[in-house]
Amino acid sequence: MSGSAPNMAPALTQREVDTFVIDSREVRAGNVFFALSQPEYKNNGFNGDFEDSTKYVEAALRSGATACVLRPDRYKEHTSLEKYSDRLIFSDDVIASLQGLAHGVYKEWNGSVVAITGSAGKTTAKELTAEVLGFAGKKVLKNIKNYNNGLGHPLTVLNLAKDPGYDAAVLEMGMSTPLHEIERLCRITPPDVSVVLNVLPVHLEHLGSIENIAAAKAEIVAGMKPGGTAVLNFDDARVAQMADLSSGKVITFGFGDGANVTAANVVSKGFGMTEFTLSCPDGIANVRFHLSGRHNILNALAAAAVGTVFGISVEVIAGALANAAPPPQRGEVLRFRDGFVVLNDSYNSNPDALISMTQTLLEGSPKGSRKIVVAGEMLELGPDTERIHFETGRTLASLGIDELIGVRGNGESLVAGAVSAGIDSAQFATDSDAAAKMLVSMIKSGDAILVKGSRGVRTERVVDELLANFELEGEAAANVR
Repeated sequence: MSGSAPNMAPALTQREVDTFVIDSREVRAGNVFFALSQPEYKNNGFNGDFEDSTKYVEAALRSGATACVLRPDRYKEHTSLEKYSDRLIFSDDVIASLQGLAHGVYKEWNGSVVAITGSAGKTTAKELTAEVLGFAGKKVLKNIKNYNNGLGHPLTVLNLAKDPGYDAAVLEMGMSTPLHEIERLCRITPPDVSVVLNVLPVHLEHLGSIENIAAAKAEIVAGMKPGGTAVLNFDDARVAQMADLSSGKVITFGFGDGANVTAANVVSKGFGMTEFTLSCPDGIANVRFHLSGRHNILNALAAAAVGTVFGISVEVIAGALANAAPPPQRGEVLRFRDGFVVLNDSYNSNPDALISMTQTLLEGSPKGSRKIVVAGEMLELGPDTERIHFETGRTLASLGIDELIGVRGNGESLVAGAVSAGIDSAQFATDSDAAAKMLVSMIKSGDAILVKGSRGVRTERVVDELLANFELEGEAAANVR
C-alpha cells in the first residue's frame, strides 16, 4: 500500500492488522478504516457524486480503529484530526492504496483465482463455480453480494489476510464504464482462469455500443496470468472470438456443436427442477438441477468447464450442480399456500434476460395457469431506451403471457409495446410499491408470476409485499427473510 505516516506511533507499526473497512459503521477495534472521497471515486471509474467519509475518521478512531487512511488535503480541511496524527496514514488516492494492499496480500497467497464476467449471470455462475470447487473438497473464497467492482473486489481479496488457507478465489468482475474497470481488477488479482459468460446490450449509456462492451469484457482474458485458461461461451460469437486474446489454453461451453462442455436432453420438470445430460471432456453424467431456464444451464456449463480446468471429474461436477441452489433474487422459486408461485428474479434486468426469464416462466408454469410478468424499467440502455423497451414489450406479448405490469419510467413503453402486439391486459405502475398493490389485488390461485427489474427500480419490494400478505408453503416459509 502506498502512503505516508510521518507521525505514526512506533508501536502501531508493529501491530498486525487483518481487517480493513470503508464503512465507518463497521469499524471494530483493531481495524484499519479507509476514508474515501470524491477524487478517488472519480480517478477510479465510479460514476456519480459520493459522500466524503473523512468526516467519519474521528468516529472510527474512537471506535478503536488502529489507523485510518485519508487524503492529505482532506486532513488539512479537518483540523480536529490533528490530535490523532499518530494514527493516520496519508495517501493521494485512498482507493488505489486499498487496491495496492489487496494486491500485496494476493501475492503472498498461493491459491488460484477464477475470475468471472458477463453482461448477465455473473453472480449465479460464481455461486455454481464455488459449489463445484467446494464440492470437490477445495476451500473457496468468493465475493459476497455483488462485490465485483474496484472497492468490493479488494475488500474480498483482503479476507486472505485474515485466512490465507483458501485454495481458490472465485471472483466476479463487473464493469459499467469505458474506464477499463476489469483491467484494473485483473491487476489486483491476475486470473488463473478467466470466464466470460456473454456480451449483451447493457450499460450502453456509458459504453456506447455492444462492440465497446465486448472489448471491456475481453479485458478479463487479456489480463490472465501467462499460461492461464480462458473459459468462453461458445454460443456467443463475440465471446468466442476472445480466444484470440488468450495467452494460454481455451475451453468452451455451450449448446452448440463443437463446445468442449455441453448439455443435452434438457427436460424442464417445472420451476426449480431441470434435468440434463452434462458432457465434459472426460465423460458424461446426468444432472438434476434446481434452477430453471436455458440461461442458468449455460451458467452451470461455465461452472462445469471451470471444474474440468481443476481436474474435477464429470460425476463430481454433476453432484455439485445437483446440490446447488439459486442465489437470492436470482431465479428464486417461491410457492405460496394460496396456490400461486413466484419466480423472483428481481436483482437486475436487461432485454435479453427479461425475455429469457419470461420463457422460463412459460416453460415451468402448470398448464392452464395465468402467466403474469411484473417488469421494471431497464436502466443504462442509452439513447434508444424507449424503443428498446417498446420492442421488448412486443416480444413479451408475442411469447403468450397473460398479464404485464410495467414498472416506473420506461416501463410505460414496455406496456405500450405489449398492447400494440395484442396482449389482453397490461398496466403501468409508477413505482414498485404501486406495482405491488396492483399485483396483490389481482392475484389468485393457480397464477405463475415473474418479478424482474433493474436494481434501481427495487422490484424486490413487490416480492416483499407478497410475503407480507400471503404465507409461503412448507419449509420455504422458514427460509425466506
